Amino acid sequence: MLNTFLFKKHLQDDEALIRVVHKHWLLGMRALLWPTLFFAVVASLLAVSQTRGMVVLVAVLAVVIAVWWIRNFLDYFLDAWIITNHGIIDIEWFGWFHRHSARVLYSDLEGVSYEVKGVFPTLLRYGTISVEKISTGSAISLDYVSHPKSLEFLILQQMEQYLHTKNMKNSKHVQELLSTLVADHMHLREMK
Repeated sequence: MLNTFLFKKHLQDDEALIRVVHKHWLLGMRALLWPTLFFAVVASLLAVSQTRGMVVLVAVLAVVIAVWWIRNFLDYFLDAWIITNHGIIDIEWFGWFHRHSARVLYSDLEGVSYEVKGVFPTLLRYGTISVEKISTGSAISLDYVSHPKSLEFLILQQMEQYLHTKNMKNSKHVQELLSTLVADHMHLREMK
C-alpha cells in the first residue's frame, strides 16, 4: 500500500504497477542503526533528566535524531526500481529536495543480467541487477537486490508480454490500413 501511494505519481495514465524493487532490507536496517541507537540514548537521558533545561535540550536532540532517522529511511526506501507493464523506472533519492528518475521502456531493452558476487550475497541471496539500453548501450543497475534471478525472470516476462501486446496492436493497425486500401481500390474500380 505504501509502495502504491509513494510511487504511483511516477506512472503514466495507462501504466500498471507490477512491482516495486528496493535494496535488501539489511541495508535499510544498517542505515537506521545509528539513528535508532542515538534515539535510545537520548530517550534514556530524557527519563533521567531532572532540570527543565536538560529536558528541553534532550527533546531538541530527540527531534533532530528523528529527522535523521526519517531521512535515512526515505533514502533507503525511495531508491527503487518500479517494474511496470511498459518498462522500468529507476528512482534515486538524494535528499529532501533532489530526486532523479530514469525510464527504460521494454522496447528499448537489449538485455537483462544479474550478478551475485561473494559469500554474504550468496548466503543472503542478494546481488546486482542491470538492464542495458539498445539506443545508447548504457546500463542502469540496482545493487543489493533480494533474489536477483527471480527479478530478472519477472523483467523478461513483462518485456515479452509488452512486446507481444505491441506487436498485436501493430498488426491490427496494418490490417486496418490494408482493409481501407483494398476498400478504396474496390471503390475506384467500381467507379470505372
